[in-house]
Amino acid sequence: KDLPRRIKEKAKRVSMGPNGRTVIYMSAAIQGQGENMASLVAYFSCSGVTKAVAEKLAEATGSEIFEIVPETPYTAADLNWRDESSRTTKEKEDDSCRPRIKNGGAPVASADVIYVGFPIWWYKEPNIIDTFLESYDFSGKTVVPFATSGSSGMDGIGPRMQKLVPKAKVLKGRRFSSSVSVPDLKEWAGSL
Repeated sequence: KDLPRRIKEKAKRVSMGPNGRTVIYMSAAIQGQGENMASLVAYFSCSGVTKAVAEKLAEATGSEIFEIVPETPYTAADLNWRDESSRTTKEKEDDSCRPRIKNGGAPVASADVIYVGFPIWWYKEPNIIDTFLESYDFSGKTVVPFATSGSSGMDGIGPRMQKLVPKAKVLKGRRFSSSVSVPDLKEWAGSL
């Protein structure tokens, strides 16, 4: 009934219990985090598709947003997955490759939950995401991957990210199309 708005917004479901008391079902990702849990949407996007989803997710969750910008921007030729000599193809072949990030200062330290967004390249996160994960202390944080792709799934991405941030809890992520709505993203975030 008269629950504070911040609790209602984070509640997965609110119902009346058998004794007439209000029962609040909180998302597993936020249980035990307290009412003042902060979240961040950090994303990498080349074509603008992931950026569009990231902006909607930030709106849906009330999160701060941070764009991961490569020091050397990716050109159309770099992104040509059919060219075996393209930059992204070469990066894919080298798991130790860590493209440099131009901008630092992501507010990871002040967030409890960090949504990390990216396009799926060759069934995995782009190597610049690995650079991002290794650049900050994610101890005690919850990391939620989200991705965009025409068809590739996210199998293996969560476990790979977990190895990069072993002191964080990496949840199973989800792939979205650019047409996903803010309400759909809010529902997804609440279901974690």
